[in-house]
Amino acid sequence: MEPWDGPASISFTDGKMIGATLDRNGLRPSRFVVTKDDRVIMASEAGVLPIDPSNVKEKGRLQPGKMFVVDMEQGRIIEDTELKKAICSQQPYAEWLNKYKIRLAELPEPRVTFTHLEHDQIFKYQRAFGYSTEDLDTIIAPMAIDGKEPIGSMGTDAPLAVLSDQPQHLTSYFKQLFAQVTNPPIDPIRERLVMSLATFVGNNGNLLDEDPLHCHSVALNHPILNNYELEKIRSIDTGIFQAKTLHTYFRADGKPGSMEKGLQRLCRYAVDAVEDGFEVIILSDRAIDSEHAAIPSLLAASAVHHHLIRKGYRGQVGLIVEAGDVWEVHHFAALLGFGVTAINPYRH
Repeated sequence: MEPWDGPASISFTDGKMIGATLDRNGLRPSRFVVTKDDRVIMASEAGVLPIDPSNVKEKGRLQPGKMFVVDMEQGRIIEDTELKKAICSQQPYAEWLNKYKIRLAELPEPRVTFTHLEHDQIFKYQRAFGYSTEDLDTIIAPMAIDGKEPIGSMGTDAPLAVLSDQPQHLTSYFKQLFAQVTNPPIDPIRERLVMSLATFVGNNGNLLDEDPLHCHSVALNHPILNNYELEKIRSIDTGIFQAKTLHTYFRADGKPGSMEKGLQRLCRYAVDAVEDGFEVIILSDRAIDSEHAAIPSLLAASAVHHHLIRKGYRGQVGLIVEAGDVWEVHHFAALLGFGVTAINPYRH
């Protein structure tokens, strides 16, 4: 359901209609054949079933972003243009968006702004959040100087974190297992016709209903926020839309179970925020001090995400993470997997 999901060819039916749709990149094949004896066959490749060429009435392939539907009651194939025209004219969607969608640029100035950190403060926070010299030199510096993501090999020869004698960040214990088959990497600049990083934060509503309030969410051009944009959202009070900040810290007293208690508190407060009607939860570790340490943002986000799922509340709220440890590519990708928007206030 996310805009960057894919590539995919999806077949569907309700017993009366059967059809398929292809992702906007069109990277998955879906070929069909219509026979003269009124059969429609679609598969990932042509020739899956033996068909007499003399019995072929029509054949083709599903185009990128298109839909192909067979209406069993009408006994006909509904073309993509006719189908989408009928769907798009069912409700006044444009009016709903103009009335309810919240655009970040149109929000009022934030009530609070944070000053930039001094050099010695930055070093203190970098130590607290587990930055290494390698992270600064090979990941953050190229991004700051060139404005591009650092490029590395698809493999990694780093020792396993579980075997290390040195302190490791939580994300170092995880590895991506999905296939990375695009070369060069797909990005929203080269692929802007079919790919977008635009995202929406707020109550998703019931996917099976059509309600104008489904449009009542904050539209973001991309999932990475700067401090100014985050403070706009933190200060938001538009219609029924409000944000709640929860602090992701635990008491650093060295006692067993301290972090677990911090997670339980965080999950409990998240449920309270949803039940109180807040549309956005901001998970922030700004409140750390000499007695309180930050819960790793991946752990905090995943705990809240899954706890809200168990309570049946996850679709009612958007999550934003404000964390000092959002710097590694695989860490940020994992946060996006939870549908989370992220910001790192200490990268400067």
